[in-house]
Amino acid sequence: MLYLNTVIFPDDESESSFIAAIKRTCYDSFYPFKILSRNRLERIDFEPVTILYGGNGSGKSTALNVIAEKLNLKRDSNFNKSSFYSNYLDFCEVKYAREIPKNSRIITSDDVFDYMLNIRNLNDGIDTKREEIFEDYLETKYSSFQMRSFADYEQLKKVNAAKSKTQSKFVRARLMDNVREYSNGESAFHYFAENIKENGLYILDEPENSLSPGRQRELARFIEDGARFFGNQFIISTHSPFMLAMKGVKIYDLDADPVDVKRWTELENMRAYYEFFDLHKEKFMTDTGSPSHNQS
Repeated sequence: MLYLNTVIFPDDESESSFIAAIKRTCYDSFYPFKILSRNRLERIDFEPVTILYGGNGSGKSTALNVIAEKLNLKRDSNFNKSSFYSNYLDFCEVKYAREIPKNSRIITSDDVFDYMLNIRNLNDGIDTKREEIFEDYLETKYSSFQMRSFADYEQLKKVNAAKSKTQSKFVRARLMDNVREYSNGESAFHYFAENIKENGLYILDEPENSLSPGRQRELARFIEDGARFFGNQFIISTHSPFMLAMKGVKIYDLDADPVDVKRWTELENMRAYYEFFDLHKEKFMTDTGSPSHNQS
């Protein structure tokens, strides 16, 4: 689904003219001016899943925040704008494919980090939930649940868990899921699952942070399903090979000058990964072709 069609950023000449017209000299920075124009990022034409790729300082987060602020998207964490932020937004042009849904939002690393802190600070009296989870197990296992919408994603996982586990294993897993034994990766993934609904535009700033490779793959499938079946559009900054390799994504390489659209296999970091693992591929395999347990 497309809600946002195009964003046009000011070019270097327009930025320079604006800065030259400012008579006051007390400003050390004109941020976000002169960030995206450095490698001539002047336009993004979006697909259902669009990725901004680049190293630190390439402007990925700047671009995402500019888009989010231009669209007035919801965000959880406070966002400190510079003195000239509103001026920069005035230079930006937006072209819509259709109206942006109200549930659209930007999710940043700060949002996920704050959520994980809140999880860790919940009441330690988790065992009081045991009886409640016993009942939940019986209701879930023998329910006639069918997935009808994207919001049912987590419920489907719970039903499958109830049908595949004994009561004690289900309860233990659910207790672990609640608070104390919740890993950072599990907490982070659940934050995305809880905040990404159907039919929305979602901007995700390096969502792979705090996620294991397995969780990154799961989030990539979650995003693919959201775009394909549930009317979502995603704009993502990421270095994760699992997300860069998602089907049908459009990738802007912000390290290139000028910024260019590339396949994930053309990206510099991905080539480095490939060359490294290709160099050491014999360490992953035995002579019979099965995984090696040799630690040398």
